[in-house]
Amino acid sequence: MRIVGMNDFDFLTGSWHVTNHRREQWLADCPDWVTFPGTSTAQSVFDGGGCLDEIVFPTLGSRGLTLRLFDPERREWSIYWANSRTGVLGPPVVGGFTDGLGRFHGVDEFEGKPVLVRFTWSAITADSARWEQEFSADEGQSWESNWIMEFARA
Repeated sequence: MRIVGMNDFDFLTGSWHVTNHRREQWLADCPDWVTFPGTSTAQSVFDGGGCLDEIVFPTLGSRGLTLRLFDPERREWSIYWANSRTGVLGPPVVGGFTDGLGRFHGVDEFEGKPVLVRFTWSAITADSARWEQEFSADEGQSWESNWIMEFARA
């Protein structure tokens, strides 16, 4: 029996070219963005109940790892991130997909202060997808986009 939502990240399986757009300074009203390349390889685990990917940022000399796990009882995903510079698995964002749009929320810390975090997956096709990260330092009254990834199938 298939559980609704369990295979939501199957679209990500495979290899991708990733164009990253990242705000130069976060939560500082900075209008400047930097663009840099990445390559990502994702695999489905647990028969679609999990997804693991590694992204390489060649111009930054670093890598990232995303672990996504589906809770069949709550029917929601938890998404965890780590990078090669710190080796620390961060706190998850939690959520799911509705009508092709993935929304995930969590609490983290930025420069020693608590922030709300929102991930959005959108524009998902067989050959492309878009991911966006936003922070809120005012308990969700306002949100600042600080990182956008545009995925193109390799």
